Amino acid sequence: MVEILPSILSADFVRLGEEIARVEQGGVSMLHLDVMDGHFVPNLSIGPPVVKSIRKATRLTLDVHLMITEPDRYIAPFIEAGADQISVHQEVCPHLDRTLRHIQSEGARAGVVINPSTPVSLLQDVLDLADYVLVMSVNPGFGGQEFIPGSLRKIRALDSMRKQYSLPFLIEVDGGVTLENLAEIVRAGADWIVAGSSIFHSPDPSATVAEMRHAARQALSVRV
Repeated sequence: MVEILPSILSADFVRLGEEIARVEQGGVSMLHLDVMDGHFVPNLSIGPPVVKSIRKATRLTLDVHLMITEPDRYIAPFIEAGADQISVHQEVCPHLDRTLRHIQSEGARAGVVINPSTPVSLLQDVLDLADYVLVMSVNPGFGGQEFIPGSLRKIRALDSMRKQYSLPFLIEVDGGVTLENLAEIVRAGADWIVAGSSIFHSPDPSATVAEMRHAARQALSVRV
């Protein structure tokens, strides 16, 4: 079952509770929360207090993506605030194995993220530990960017590796996902699809989520 994860970064924060309720009506079970520090990426976003407020507004699974240079310092605070799963970037974790185990020891699922310029091969030694791998299909930091076509090759490579070694990790994709390219991404092997602008900037986010879920289900029948 492919999951659609609306990205809160693209929501109207003045009406955040309403925005979350609208995508819940579309049938989602997870929300994607981008955390940026202005160092690793050229933007600032939310911290644990906002996650805590979102946790009070919904029972959906909160997928927190740490786009920050020192993720180990903030793992516990975000989990205490309500994060159900946390992903960290391979590019900023010199002791990635330890960081992933730290997340899991705090009671959350652990994901590892790779930027568009980072090869899949660098994850080979942690794929048996990670609960999921997040492939960035745009350069992180801002919403509304176009999908980088080479990301499909990475998704297929990861899907091939988990089949070859019988590994249970899931594949998440974030960046530039639209109704037009969703099926191709799912057929490549993606399990979780993050979408921000495509959902929250549409006339009816609830209907858009439902349409994306339907498109994903159809694509599953012809995965390659």
